[in-house]
Amino acid sequence: MVVLHVYIALRWRARLRGVLGRSPEILDAGLLIAPCRAVHTCFMRRALDVVFLDDKDRVVGCVSGLAPWRFAWKAGTRRVLELRAGRIHELGIGPGARIETVVLNEL
Repeated sequence: MVVLHVYIALRWRARLRGVLGRSPEILDAGLLIAPCRAVHTCFMRRALDVVFLDDKDRVVGCVSGLAPWRFAWKAGTRRVLELRAGRIHELGIGPGARIETVVLNEL
């Protein structure tokens, strides 16, 4: 199990915006987008790591270093965690892992 302090995007506009134009500290902690089944990196300047979670916060897939202007999705996803590029490897996150989140703030 991996425990992460995250910011959470629950409202439509916050989910659409994701991490675009937000403080780098949000990506260091992580941005949990719920509900969400897919993400994009349109208008972004940097790659990011994406973790796809099911309804029990188990990892159903990961994308490391999703480049700008790309889309990603995984079947069975209910929530998505966006992280700074490289964090998936640093945290040892992989399919089947359970993520426990501690919400720092809602965006």
